Amino acid sequence: MLMKHEDFEGMFRRVLEEGLSGLGWTLPESALEAMARYARMVREWNERINLTTLVDPEAMAARHFIDSLTALMVLREPGWPPAPAQWPARRLADIGSGAGFPGLALKLAWPALEVTLIESVGKKARFLEAVAQELGLDGVTVLARRAEEVGQDPAHRERYDIAIARAVAALPVLLEYLLPLVRVNGMAVAMKGAEVEEELAAARGALERLGGRLRERREVAWPPHLPPRTLLVFEKAAPTPAGYPRRPGIPEKRPLR
Repeated sequence: MLMKHEDFEGMFRRVLEEGLSGLGWTLPESALEAMARYARMVREWNERINLTTLVDPEAMAARHFIDSLTALMVLREPGWPPAPAQWPARRLADIGSGAGFPGLALKLAWPALEVTLIESVGKKARFLEAVAQELGLDGVTVLARRAEEVGQDPAHRERYDIAIARAVAALPVLLEYLLPLVRVNGMAVAMKGAEVEEELAAARGALERLGGRLRERREVAWPPHLPPRTLLVFEKAAPTPAGYPRRPGIPEKRPLR
């Protein structure tokens, strides 16, 4: 049985606000309320479709929302004001969005962000559309397509300032999904765990072929609610060759070396 909205929201808000304080972010009340409504929708829809194993309000606040918002640490550009609500417009693609993390969480914190959520599972894509409609969000597009297909679509290829993914695939595979979507001088962000040395070593060939280079590696630790997180930021230094990404399924079956 689902807990009452009041109990769920109270627990969720407490951990959310504690986490934001720990990260040094301040969000308006409207954003906090929207996040609570979004979290309730995740919990309710999860009764019908498999969105997440985390439905406890405190775990959801920490492991989904705060974890997603750690990306703001590397997305803020020099000279921007401290509050994400005041940041200028940018275009972001979220690969393998699932229940909308990190893309929708970032959109709620950064309203000017134009977000494309790429989620190949139709049921999950319909959930994302329902959240955007329920919260009245402008500048949100949901694509129920494979990342490999979107990366070869002229409407999306090299059209984004930022491409991001959280816990989707091994780094060589992930870079083949992300970098074709990013304009030259844009960034691809891979949200990874604490141990990234082997993945970075394995991804050297993919980076060279796809036109990217490592710009920043940022370790994030926010105990007790979050495991260590490493944010890997790659700059798009040159256009991605036309053959990438390869056909759906091939990047995972035969990762670039």
